[in-house]
Amino acid sequence: MPRSKIMSGTALALVMLAMAPATILATPAMARTKTAQAASAPQTPMPYDARRGVFTFAAGLERSLPAVVQVTTLGSSSGPSSDDEEPTAMQGGSGVVIDAAQGIVVTNNHVIKGGSKFTVDLTDGRLFDATLIGADTATDLAVLRIEPIDGQPLNLSQVEIADSDTLRTGDLAFAVGYPLGLDQTLTMGVISGLGRSGLGDAVEDYIQTDAAVNSGNSGGPLLDSRGRLIGINTSILSGGQDMFGMGGGNDGIAFAVPTRIMRFVTDQLRANGEVSRGRIGAIMGSLNAERARGLGLRIVRGAIVEDVAPGSPAEGAGLRRNDVITRIQNRPVANAGSVQATVGIAAPGTRMDILYLRDGREHTTSLSVEAPTPSSVVVGASVVEAFGAQFGDASSLPVSEDNKTPGAPTSGVLVLSVEGGSVAAQRALQAGDLVMSVGGRSVGDLASLASALSGAETLPALSVRRGEETVEITETSRPVQASEPDVVMIEVPAGS
Repeated sequence: MPRSKIMSGTALALVMLAMAPATILATPAMARTKTAQAASAPQTPMPYDARRGVFTFAAGLERSLPAVVQVTTLGSSSGPSSDDEEPTAMQGGSGVVIDAAQGIVVTNNHVIKGGSKFTVDLTDGRLFDATLIGADTATDLAVLRIEPIDGQPLNLSQVEIADSDTLRTGDLAFAVGYPLGLDQTLTMGVISGLGRSGLGDAVEDYIQTDAAVNSGNSGGPLLDSRGRLIGINTSILSGGQDMFGMGGGNDGIAFAVPTRIMRFVTDQLRANGEVSRGRIGAIMGSLNAERARGLGLRIVRGAIVEDVAPGSPAEGAGLRRNDVITRIQNRPVANAGSVQATVGIAAPGTRMDILYLRDGREHTTSLSVEAPTPSSVVVGASVVEAFGAQFGDASSLPVSEDNKTPGAPTSGVLVLSVEGGSVAAQRALQAGDLVMSVGGRSVGDLASLASALSGAETLPALSVRRGEETVEITETSRPVQASEPDVVMIEVPAGS
């Protein structure tokens, strides 16, 4: 165990010890009678079990632990001597019961992805089949329903759900799940940060914690010190590899989807089987140091308006290209994902207050969220957004250094950015790619691109120029992963 971790545990013990009254330390004989035990109880917010003479959070947490379940995902595979397909365990993880009467369990999408059958193990040893109600890739959440056996009552426990908007950095946090093949395990840490984004998913507003989260914890709950649900553990930030050449160990940086977003997603999945998000008709990008210097700004947090759709709420509110949104609904904006996290869980018609910068000066406006449109293509004056990618005319936009090669085409459409977790990202489309054709149709400008994408239910096959190479982007294309990343975002996979 690293020295730093030993010292951190020792420091915690010393802090707790220092909080105890002098009577506990000076007169251990007082613990021999119940009267003396009660008298020795410290007058402090730290929970104290006078009977055992220990500090503990067990009273609040024990009520929630039976609601934490183990989820196993099974898929179909053919046996070597049989034509019958038999379900075999593919992966697994954790989950939490949020509605005991209906048997509703929340877990991660990557825990159940690709499965045809699901089972749920309870702490009392019972095993149930479960049905997938729906999943949302943008937030990596999924909802299962536990199926009763022979119509018998389920007799489940459920967790109490807290408002994640009341969290503060420094609050205690407890992660519960089934890591590394172990039985139910609880770890403790603190809320290390709030509103984390830029980590690879489409809708981001993560809780960061240093509570130990490992493989198998995916989909399990993050609880507060009263045992209430504040988030769903989803991913960890891990660097380097272990002695076996494997990555993904706990480095004290884990992320959870807050209950503010979880409630919205689970309610829609339960009602409709899918999630419909509001929109404001603005094509957003993320502010970084390079863009900030170009705009003469001294901040690197915010969402840049790349373009607005004609007739959209964003246009009606007066937003223009290169405006930088810094707050929405009085919530700080870190990047484009922060805006989507707020807009995406608002009902159509909701009024939203926006604080933004234009030419270095602050302005305010408000707009109404509108219902999502069936089309996946948003067309602005100079930018088109489709399937998580933003496109601009190559003739009017600067081409990246990778594409400044002899004989490089001057026509076509340039990929400006690709949203993490989107269809475009999953197909390995990259910022800086020059799009030459869509679905076999040559494209030379945004109008022809929008026409080629119109009506498409998913991203068609693309032919792009990447440096000196022509690359075909198809349904089977996948991003290339670095073999030895220094730092990697990991969807905590379940028990391997």
